[in-house]
Amino acid sequence: MSVLSHSRRGPARVRYNIIIYALLILASIILGFPLIFALSLALQGPVPNPSLLPRDLTQLDWGVFLQVFEQQPQIIRWIFNSFVVASGVTLGVLFTSSLMAYALSYLKFPGKTLLLFFALGSLMVPFEATLIPNYLLVARLRWSDSFQGLILPFVASGFGVFLLRQYFLTLPRDLYDAALVDGCTRLRYLWSILLPLSRPALATLAVYTFLTTWNQFYWPLLVTNSTEWRTTQVGITVFRNFEFAVFNIQMAATLIVMLPTLLLLILGQRQLVSGLTAGALKG
Repeated sequence: MSVLSHSRRGPARVRYNIIIYALLILASIILGFPLIFALSLALQGPVPNPSLLPRDLTQLDWGVFLQVFEQQPQIIRWIFNSFVVASGVTLGVLFTSSLMAYALSYLKFPGKTLLLFFALGSLMVPFEATLIPNYLLVARLRWSDSFQGLILPFVASGFGVFLLRQYFLTLPRDLYDAALVDGCTRLRYLWSILLPLSRPALATLAVYTFLTTWNQFYWPLLVTNSTEWRTTQVGITVFRNFEFAVFNIQMAATLIVMLPTLLLLILGQRQLVSGLTAGALKG
């Protein structure tokens, strides 16, 4: 009887897997269609009426990506600015979030619960509500057209504090107590034990922060006045307005700007998923 039921379950399991994989492939095509369409427009050349997909695969214009750098050489500077800003914000968020999450997880001090609610409450404040105060502060400090003006307002993150705190709580408390008994200082425990054990959460926060900062538009648009200090999102917008009727140049520039974040997302997707799910069951 068990053999018969097992034999019946085999074909049903195969059909189930086929349906699941078919749905996943369909979802991947739908989600990847904008990227495929952008690549198609870039490779078709300066045609007045581009089609959904190239009609002749032998006539693809791969040189369009070099034309982007030839027509707008400052795109290299914009990519460099975005990389520096995104890296600076990421390092700052990792530093501040690690310290605050460590204090909220292991230390005992007055106002600890209030500080936790303050960090969580910052997640409920929309970015637009802080845009004008941040701009007034940056303008008063004369940080317009500078890396510090683009980086420093974002080096603290309530999401980063919450994510790392939840992960720290999943680690055994006995490890902390044993380290202190053996003479380990609190900062040394953070640097030598806690942070190495928290690499999945740190990688998740780093990938998320880097991608979010790279795609910022309103803040760089507000605090940069010269073309030299623009980031990729602001620069590409100006570039698209300049090349209004040349679809292939626009799409090629967009793909060039998107490539670093796409590679980072592909390389860090496993850490991103594992870090977001870690600590979800312990408060």
